[in-house]
Amino acid sequence: MKRIILAISFLIGTVWAESIGLNVNSDDIEVEGSLNLTPMIGYGDGINYFLGANYLHTDKDDLAKAAFGASSTLSGAEGLTLAFGLEAVFSDNFGAIPLFGQAALRLPLDEPIPATSLIARIDYAPSVLSFIDADNYLEYRFEADMEVIPNIHLYGGYRNIETNFESYDHTLNDSWYGGLKIGF
Repeated sequence: MKRIILAISFLIGTVWAESIGLNVNSDDIEVEGSLNLTPMIGYGDGINYFLGANYLHTDKDDLAKAAFGASSTLSGAEGLTLAFGLEAVFSDNFGAIPLFGQAALRLPLDEPIPATSLIARIDYAPSVLSFIDADNYLEYRFEADMEVIPNIHLYGGYRNIETNFESYDHTLNDSWYGGLKIGF
């Protein structure tokens, strides 16, 4: 029942999203959405504020995430965007509030090749930011993204999610994936 409530809450949240993505592999499925807050708050000064949500369903576990962060293009580094923020991560018996950092590099390719980016992200919550039965949380991702037509992205990557509990360590996910992201 708790999984159904998390999934419904996430899907309702994606109604207001500016981008929605779905990625899969043979063992799991992930739905993600993001909303750019900068136009709503009327302040940015080169910084984009955003909300994000993810729901990952695997054979054994489900994981729901909600994030708030800010991103900006690094001055002097053409095509490099950095993002930092905070997110809440929950499963049936795990809770954490990791900090995250992300770097996205738009490749300087010639015009006939669609816009392509390489993305690296790390999320970490030490024991002081881990709750329920959690001891710590570590997630890292590497991703390649190509905008094949305007607002339609094909992407693929690798993710590793370690949910370490007080009494044992658990690799929640360690897999390659591919997906589609649609922007509005």
